[in-house]
Amino acid sequence: MKIQDGNSQVKLYGLVLSGGKSTRMGQDKGVIEYHGLPQRMHVYNLLSKVCDKTFLSIRKEQESEISEGISTVIDRDEYKGPFNGLLSANYAYPKVAWLVLACDLPLIDLKAINQLIAARDKENNATAFATRKSGLPEPLAAIWEPHGLAHAIDYLEHATSSCPRKFLINSAVKLVFPKDDTVLMNANSEEDYREVLSKLESI
Repeated sequence: MKIQDGNSQVKLYGLVLSGGKSTRMGQDKGVIEYHGLPQRMHVYNLLSKVCDKTFLSIRKEQESEISEGISTVIDRDEYKGPFNGLLSANYAYPKVAWLVLACDLPLIDLKAINQLIAARDKENNATAFATRKSGLPEPLAAIWEPHGLAHAIDYLEHATSSCPRKFLINSAVKLVFPKDDTVLMNANSEEDYREVLSKLESI
């Protein structure tokens, strides 16, 4: 069920960041199956339950891999790192907020996503998950407001780093601590992959 907001006309779109090269994993992290289908599609389906529209963020050469009927945003390659996909989406739809999830979060679930949406503060540039251990914003598990992305574009014109976390650390951001930090576990290597499988087996 989509959460309705009577105080704002700003729509919430979902974005699955899946355009990375996955060099540490040795294979495309978006196509690894933890839940019976490619991880990027698992996250896409989760976001589709709670967002007005949902998109896969991909590189141009990945376009042929995507099934018909799946909405995509092609990287414009104007920025480095995760900002590339996020700001490519913002370029296409600059007036919406984006609920962004990386495709390497195999333990993220609908309960956690709904917690993030419920805690959303539209006055901040972003509402981001953070683990209790780090206390730092997770920019790839966050809701980015339109004005926050506009500030990010200004920031990147002068910044020496294109790291979205550094931007959020020095920005107006609301932190949300999930009930279980493991939902934010990144699977970036074969060792991480095995650990995720072990955790899923114990659920």
